[in-house]
Amino acid sequence: MSGLEGRDEARVDVPEGPTHAAAPPRWPGEDAYRLDGRASEPPPPEPPFSWPLPPPAEEPTHEFHHPLDRVTGRLPRRLRILVDWVVTIVGAVAIVLAIKAWVVNPYRIPSSSMEPTLHCARPAQLCEARFSDRVLANRFIYHFREPQRGDIVVFETPPEAQAKCGAGGTFVKRIIGLPGETVQLRQVGEHSFVYIDGKRLDEPYIRPDRRDLRPNETFRVPPGHYFVMGDNRAQSCDSREWGPVPRENLIGKVFMTYWPPNRISFR
Repeated sequence: MSGLEGRDEARVDVPEGPTHAAAPPRWPGEDAYRLDGRASEPPPPEPPFSWPLPPPAEEPTHEFHHPLDRVTGRLPRRLRILVDWVVTIVGAVAIVLAIKAWVVNPYRIPSSSMEPTLHCARPAQLCEARFSDRVLANRFIYHFREPQRGDIVVFETPPEAQAKCGAGGTFVKRIIGLPGETVQLRQVGEHSFVYIDGKRLDEPYIRPDRRDLRPNETFRVPPGHYFVMGDNRAQSCDSREWGPVPRENLIGKVFMTYWPPNRISFR
């Protein structure tokens, strides 16, 4: 075999094209991010195209916050604050007066005529407590129902009360006789008891030592009137002295004792 033939046999076929591995894909501007020879992150993609959004709508502004601003809106700030305080205080006082006039009104028990149900304060005669009871009277209840026997009521006394008892004005007593009834006071043993239309009235709110001893008496309650008496019969100047109370004189029904704290209760 000749040398040429040997060389032919030693020749190898080299495939056409490059002999190195294919380069990875490149992104536009890649070289600009490889200034130090190290690979860098590709640039962030551009946001998709969108039309410009309209600016958010502004909240409507109000020139006046409340009706008072229409009057004080152009006044100096200090004067507006003063006017606001004056209006607030006057409004609060008006609300309190309206509540007292038509809804609820407080009263203090000044005498022993309702002992032991409602206390008065020592050292007044026959008072049992250190502090007088403070009560609340419902002023509108009798617009919805008629007064009932046993209700403790606040009322304006008839003119005769001043002459017979030496005191008048606003009293607190218990309703005993209703319009049209006959109220009798009968002496039984050492005490006087109440009879309504001939039937003895059960009165658990009266202590035996608080009953009085009176001669037998009979009272006829006129229409539209109420016969009232104190629970301390021995020390109460009431309808037995100056007669029944007209319906229009009733102010309200006592429904709560709110003072002192140890006496808080509802009726």
